[in-house]
Amino acid sequence: MKKLYPIIIFLVAFTFSSQAQDKHYFQKEFSKMEFAKRRNRIYDEIGNNAIAVIQGASGIPGFSVFRQSNNFFYLTGLETARSYLIINGRNKRSTLYLPHRDEGMESNQGKVLSAEDAELVKELTGIDQVKGIEFLSTDLVGSGLIKPPGPVLYTEFSPAEIGNDSRDEILFGQARNAADPWDGGTTREAEFIAKLSGRFPQFEIRDLTPMLDAMRLIKSAEEIAVIKKATNIAGLAIIEAMRSTKPGVYEYQLDAAAKYIFYMYGAQGDGYPSIIGGGTNAYMGHYFHKTDPLKDGDLVLMDYAPDYEFYTSDVTRIWPVNGKFSEAQKQLYNFIVAYRDALFKYIKPGVTADDVLDNAAADMKEYLKDKSFVKESHLKAVQDGLKFRGHFQHPVGMAVHDVGRVRGIPLEAGMVFTIDPMIWLHEERLYIRIEDVALVTENGVENLSSFVPSTLEDVEATIKEKGLIEFRPAIDISFIKD
Repeated sequence: MKKLYPIIIFLVAFTFSSQAQDKHYFQKEFSKMEFAKRRNRIYDEIGNNAIAVIQGASGIPGFSVFRQSNNFFYLTGLETARSYLIINGRNKRSTLYLPHRDEGMESNQGKVLSAEDAELVKELTGIDQVKGIEFLSTDLVGSGLIKPPGPVLYTEFSPAEIGNDSRDEILFGQARNAADPWDGGTTREAEFIAKLSGRFPQFEIRDLTPMLDAMRLIKSAEEIAVIKKATNIAGLAIIEAMRSTKPGVYEYQLDAAAKYIFYMYGAQGDGYPSIIGGGTNAYMGHYFHKTDPLKDGDLVLMDYAPDYEFYTSDVTRIWPVNGKFSEAQKQLYNFIVAYRDALFKYIKPGVTADDVLDNAAADMKEYLKDKSFVKESHLKAVQDGLKFRGHFQHPVGMAVHDVGRVRGIPLEAGMVFTIDPMIWLHEERLYIRIEDVALVTENGVENLSSFVPSTLEDVEATIKEKGLIEFRPAIDISFIKD
């Protein structure tokens, strides 16, 4: 019987391996009709004598988990590395170019959709054709180069957003790299454009980015449903952090409580690094260190949201570490909440951000007429806040600072952006704000994060509840020996 053991082990392993190969991963939040609509929109935008070529994210070295670039996912839903997409405006057909099966990788990580899964990929994505990467060059020639004039070729000029990156931060990072004589590397997009130009100089190459940005600015019903889920998870995470707050708790422990909620609800990770600052740490707008203990009498600011099915949110709250606002804190905090409500009051289709800001500032001037503040500097801070134009912030979607713009143009139903009233108390190095997610509807606006405690009474009541850190506090690990 002992001689049979290796055979049995092999058969069991083979069975598990076969089952693993049969099981594929593909997103479940979006219909294939949704992706088809987006590609159809590209046909319309580029015209009848053009093609669009989109490259997916490259493979990830080491043990990092691969994540597709936002725009490639937006058009296909596919999460296979080193993939390419041609959207052909001439014949109104789209083709995916995928790497071939890597059996060694699949035996370790599970099935990855590849060129060998052509029929399955077509069924999942609604794409017209699926081929191996080696056919991309010949298909580019066949798109119209043999009989000039060839078609215009559109591709992305702007850097791809991957993970918790936003384009604005990526561009600043590239600028810093360019200033470093020991780095100065070019972007993957620039290299791709150079290869296209070098190999096929017949193409006139144009930027696809503005078209994709305009598409992504107006969210579909399916996108809104996912953003609502991401916002719900973000809000629950902040609520858990409120419950877990008390003097002596570290900023990073609130981050841990929030991450627990993220993963409990199926998030892939965070949509951006958490901003958690107690006391004067909050004065730094993007404070990421999270190394300090929270102090009695201070406020703590938390700005955090998950990466959920390639979409995120952007919610911020600020609350007292000891669970009770002081009189000075109450006055400033109530001003911020009232300002938030005034801004939401004027959001609707057809108005501009300036309209909203001007009307809300007028309301807040009336609000201040019968209000007093503990310090003259506090009154000056709120008055200065009425002149600040950044309370109406940025789009939110696949990135926290999403593409497109919501300033200087009439608002439209389907836009999603943040309302972020804030004030600075420079002498005390304090910064106070809350942030909510606004969805423009056909008739007005919906505050997607309205369930997250924001009134003074609701915040104080939430802090009184027991939180995760109280049930599972950190213990002294110095006793652990090698």
